[in-house]
Amino acid sequence: MTERQQAIWRTAAFVIASGALIAALNFGLRGSFGLFQRPMMETLSWSSATFSWAIAIQNLLWGFGQPFAGAIADKFGTARVIVGGTLIYALGLYLTAVTTTPLGFILSAGILVGLGASTTGLGVILSAVGRAVTERQRSFAMGIATAGNSVGQFAIVAVGHSLIDGFGWQTTALLFAVMSMAMIPLALPFSRDKGSGNAVDIAGEEGRTLLATLNDAWRQRSYVLLTAGFFVCGFHVAFIVTHLPAYLQDRGLTPSWSAWALAVIGFANLFGAFGSGILGGIYSKRLLLSGIYFARSVAILALITLPASPSVVMIICAVIGLLWLSTVPLTSGLVAVMFGTRYMGTLVGVVTASHQVGAFFGVLLGGYFRDVTGSYDLLWWMGIVLGIFAALIHLPIREHRLAPATA
Repeated sequence: MTERQQAIWRTAAFVIASGALIAALNFGLRGSFGLFQRPMMETLSWSSATFSWAIAIQNLLWGFGQPFAGAIADKFGTARVIVGGTLIYALGLYLTAVTTTPLGFILSAGILVGLGASTTGLGVILSAVGRAVTERQRSFAMGIATAGNSVGQFAIVAVGHSLIDGFGWQTTALLFAVMSMAMIPLALPFSRDKGSGNAVDIAGEEGRTLLATLNDAWRQRSYVLLTAGFFVCGFHVAFIVTHLPAYLQDRGLTPSWSAWALAVIGFANLFGAFGSGILGGIYSKRLLLSGIYFARSVAILALITLPASPSVVMIICAVIGLLWLSTVPLTSGLVAVMFGTRYMGTLVGVVTASHQVGAFFGVLLGGYFRDVTGSYDLLWWMGIVLGIFAALIHLPIREHRLAPATA
């Protein structure tokens, strides 16, 4: 490859496009695990809680791995982190296909997939995208990259259901492992990205160390509120993507309609994530986030109170999809507004860790209360209350560059 060809591959357009495709694979493969729940429970005689423990750990490690993945990417480069994470991700999916014990499932689908996902997820991708464009373009670019998640959820979930139905969950997990390896060549446009050396607006951030920046961030009320709000996003998303298929089947829908419900969420999210990226460049990000969380509560209320007919469920899932990951470009954009992009990978990673702590509890409590009470009702109501809470705590956030708290 000539020097000119290498330069073209590293342009902002290729960074954004590759980021969107990596996000599609990352989230689409993980987002399909809910389809494995019933087949694995039937084949291996597991309870819902057994399955949920592994997926909860996956979400937790995905979250706690984000700050470290972001810090490594900020220091040594994004491409290296993506390649290494992809190998771990693929190994986890392969071992998922051959596991027969709960411990093996926790190791494969829980620990390895969780760690692999943390290094190939939006925390790392959006930080690199944010550094590749100007501040004016940032919200729009992040919206495009985030929309990749929805493409993956729509396409891979639909394909995953067909594969499980036709070939079984073990073969499907093996095919998913092969698919995940496509993230390695997609890392090429990120080969020159390093947070400490190529951010567009690093001017004014010189002399600030990572530890000093993290210390400043935790002293800022706005950053703490943003982090707390993202906990709720994780609770909602992980609970729904893991337990919605089983919930809908509990209410009488077929496995096929349950799979389509997730696919519809993913398809609608394509417009929600892209639209929030555009709107975030025009209107207040904090007010948009507040509205999204409140609207989620209304949508969840409709889902659990209206009749569970296919048409009603698909309409509600389309609404949920519009609100699904529309929080991500707005939340990441607020981090960039508050602190710049020099250590954005780490700062977004910390916020994402909170998201995944929420995901951990959403997945785990969903499985626990389903086994204990026979229904998911308590978790749905909890999601409604948390959505209102998140809507309220975003209102006091200050949407501008924050002066160092320790200065």
